[in-house]
Amino acid sequence: MIEFNLLPDVKMQYLRTKRIQHLIITVSVIAGAAALAIFVLLFLFVDVGQKVRINQLNSSIADSTNQLASNKDLNQILTVQNQLESIPILEAKAPTTSRLFSYLSQVIPPNATISSLSINFTTNTVTMSGGADSLATVNALVDTLKYTTYKDSATNSTNTPAFSSVVLTSFGYKSGSTGNNAAQYSVSFSFDPTLFKSTDNITLIVPSETTTRSILNQPQLFKANGS
Repeated sequence: MIEFNLLPDVKMQYLRTKRIQHLIITVSVIAGAAALAIFVLLFLFVDVGQKVRINQLNSSIADSTNQLASNKDLNQILTVQNQLESIPILEAKAPTTSRLFSYLSQVIPPNATISSLSINFTTNTVTMSGGADSLATVNALVDTLKYTTYKDSATNSTNTPAFSSVVLTSFGYKSGSTGNNAAQYSVSFSFDPTLFKSTDNITLIVPSETTTRSILNQPQLFKANGS
């Protein structure tokens, strides 16, 4: 069979152009409809859905607020909660008072006793009184406090004075008393607050030699031979 193309080239070009035009219009209409649908959905979500959600949240907040306001013990609950939250901070700042007994056992001479002790962690001061077998022991106690230093492992500091402003406020022999109560004393002194910091590992360095000033200042002529 023999076919003849009876359409001129111009007609064919026109038909091809019309088909392309129709395709473009169709795609444009579909894209426009899709864009319009997306716009409508976004508008409904923002203008309607968000408003509904905000209203629900506001209603929930109002209900919770009314519930809290109706609790008569609310202020007490909040006060207790705040105090509980501050406990770790206060514990970190609180002095380690248990170290006091260890320190005293190191600086108190064997022949001296303590009858009363008052310590103030605000002013970092100690007032102490007790007895001793002699005034020489009392002097040894006072000078030991003056010359005692400490080592702080946290800062690696050494030879830091542990006590300062050591004052022997009263001393003397007690009539009729013997032994470790023959002499009575009262002494006050200040301490370095680092000694009681909970985060530091403190080691007291107590002088092992005689520290009584009358002995230290004794002229060489009167010292024992070989000393």
